[in-house]
Amino acid sequence: MLDRVSKGMEPSEPLVPAGAAYYPVPAASPTRSYAFILVPGFTLLAFSSAVEPLRIANQLSQQPLYRWMLMSEGGTPVASSSGISVCVDAPLEPMERETRAFVCAGNPAAAAASPKVVTAIQRHARFGGAVGGICTGAVALAEAGLLVDHPFTLHWENQPAFSEDYPMLCPTANRFEVSGRVMTCGGGAAATDMMLSLIAEDHGADFAAMVSEMCLRKVMTGIEREQRSSLSVIIRSRNPGLLRVVNLMNDHIEDPLTLDDLARVAGFSRRHVERMFLAVLGQSPGDYYRTIRLDRGRNLLSTTDLSLLEVAMACGFGSVAHFSKSFKARFGVAPTKFNYRLGASRRVQN
Repeated sequence: MLDRVSKGMEPSEPLVPAGAAYYPVPAASPTRSYAFILVPGFTLLAFSSAVEPLRIANQLSQQPLYRWMLMSEGGTPVASSSGISVCVDAPLEPMERETRAFVCAGNPAAAAASPKVVTAIQRHARFGGAVGGICTGAVALAEAGLLVDHPFTLHWENQPAFSEDYPMLCPTANRFEVSGRVMTCGGGAAATDMMLSLIAEDHGADFAAMVSEMCLRKVMTGIEREQRSSLSVIIRSRNPGLLRVVNLMNDHIEDPLTLDDLARVAGFSRRHVERMFLAVLGQSPGDYYRTIRLDRGRNLLSTTDLSLLEVAMACGFGSVAHFSKSFKARFGVAPTKFNYRLGASRRVQN
C-alpha cells in the first residue's frame, strides 16, 4: 500500500448536475482534480468564481470533467471576508500530483503566509503538482519561493504592500497569469477568467466559450487583460496630455517629480499642465499628485506593518510630520490613530 505522501489524498467524487443546456465533449481525458485551500478572510466572490465554471463544465458536458475538494489547516470551517463560513472536506494533507492546488485568500493577505499552508503548497510543487493563488493567494506562493521567474499577479489593492514585503518580485497588472505549473489571479471575476482559460486548454475554446455564456459573460477571456479600468475611464478624460502627466505621477510616487519636471517630460509648459488639471479635474497638479501619494500611504497603513516613517518615505514625503499633517487633512484622522483603529479592528476579527 502506498503512503499518503506518494499517493496523495483523493479529492471528492465529481459532481455532474442536471441542466437544460448541453454541449458534447469527447470523453477522452480523465477527470481533472482541483483542491482549494481556504484561509481565514478568503474572498467568497473569488472562490465561487473559480469553482462555478468547473461545475458548469460538468453540467454542460454531462461528464465528470472536473472534481474539487476544499481544505483548511485544521479541517474546520473557514470564515470568509464577508463573515460567511464555508465547510471544508479535509484538513491540509498531501494531494495527488495531478491535482491543481489553489490557495484562496483575501484580507488580511498575511493569512496566506501561514506556515502550514506554505509548506503544503511547497511540498505539492516539489512533487510536480500545479499550484495557484486566488486574490492574495500569491502570498503563499511567494513565501514558498515558487514565483521566481514566473509572471504572476494578485489583487491590485494588495500589490503595493506585496511589493514592499517582496521587493524582488514584481506582480503584473493583469487579471490572471498562467505560467507553466504556476497560476494566479487578482480575485473577483478574474478567477472566472483564469478558469475559462484552463478549461479552454483542457477541452477547447468553443467549449470554454459556452461555459462563458453560461456565466452570462459576453466577452471571452483574454480580451481585457488588465485588472483595473483604463486611466481614461477612472479620471473621466481622454485628454492624452493629461493622461501622460497622471501616468508619470503614478510612476513616481516614492520619488515625486516637480511640476517643472512633469511638464518637461510630458512635453508641455508648466502653465499648460496647470490649465489642463484645473479644467478637467478641478484641482491643481500638486493637489492631485498629493492625493495619489496619500492614497498609497493609506493603502500601506491598511495592509502592511511598515513603520510610519517607512510609509512616509514610500509615498515621497520627506518627514513623518509632513506626511501626518497631509494625511489628517485628507482623511480627517491622524495616521497614528488610523493605524491604531485598524489594529483594534484586526484584533476583533481574530
